[in-house]
Amino acid sequence: MDSIIFNADETVEVAPPVDGPIGDFRRVKIHPDHWYPLAWSRELKPGKTLAVRFAGEPIVLVRPKAGAPSTAVFALENRCAHRQVPLDAGVVTGCAIRCHYHGWTYNSEGACTDVPYLGKGKLPNGVRAYPCREVAGLIFVFPGNPALATAESFPSLGAAGNPAYKTRRFGREVACHYSFMHENLMDMNHQFMHRKIMGQVRPRYLGRRMGEDWLEVQYTFARTGGAQPLGEAAIFGGKRSAKVNDRDVMTIRTVYPYQTLSILPAGGSEPVFDLWICYTPLDTEQRTIRTFGFISVHRPKNPLGHAALRAAWPLLILFTERIFKEDRFIVEAEQAAHDRQGSNLNQEVFPVIRELGALLARNGIRP
Repeated sequence: MDSIIFNADETVEVAPPVDGPIGDFRRVKIHPDHWYPLAWSRELKPGKTLAVRFAGEPIVLVRPKAGAPSTAVFALENRCAHRQVPLDAGVVTGCAIRCHYHGWTYNSEGACTDVPYLGKGKLPNGVRAYPCREVAGLIFVFPGNPALATAESFPSLGAAGNPAYKTRRFGREVACHYSFMHENLMDMNHQFMHRKIMGQVRPRYLGRRMGEDWLEVQYTFARTGGAQPLGEAAIFGGKRSAKVNDRDVMTIRTVYPYQTLSILPAGGSEPVFDLWICYTPLDTEQRTIRTFGFISVHRPKNPLGHAALRAAWPLLILFTERIFKEDRFIVEAEQAAHDRQGSNLNQEVFPVIRELGALLARNGIRP
């Protein structure tokens, strides 16, 4: 049964912990039994390969050439079973890849289908194949138990495929554990850090709801000083009056292992802003991640508004890039402090963030 907690008083008691003490959840590894983006579609050209990683596992993405029996992207271990050299240096032939070294050939299922100097009846074992899907310009891989891939629900990508929204794709490598990114987005009390970009903004915490693998928190905001940034004005389709302070509702959700953020304007029926983001670990220790995200802004319903959004789009991109730059700096500083201290010494007072840590530990893989 999902527990529901809503209370605007930030001194509310913390919900009872689930599964007892969680220890240092910065050492909890992300669970592989989910769909994770590993690359943008534009990074993998027809007839080419792309070397990627998930939590230290080398994976090769392969896109067959146009005209092949199947042009669907597939994913294999990035190694040849023969001499263990990387397959991404190989040659794409039809719906298969040939190793650069001796020409051993592997199909999309990872089976070895040809060794040029060996009879067909003596073919060796192949390599691991990963379930793979290409959606909305992203290439997803299921790195966990392949038998669970069909049953595991594919993530909803928010407004990314909705023609009523204009969407930009973004992503960066960030040198931190994924938990720091979840916390950064969910805890809007850090707006002080963005004061030079955002002006003086006071977040008001409305409350949260939670379940076994999800947590939702809501805020409103009031501008207490400084002018509204042009990038923010682009999101709302114009300047926002101080009279609407504490009326636009921001909802942030962690639905393990993904995060979303939406802004519902006062009196509106559809979010004016929608964010979907995932943090894919790259290294074995999971202290470096690659972010993959969509930012979607609702298109105005009139032609003049459409033109204004197109004109303001570069300002929105600049605005969000400046915000991400500051967030990246601070989470990497948090990771550096954790590495230096050797443990999680944070004195967290915000109940939402304590509950978020418990959620990540509960759904991840503990050391």
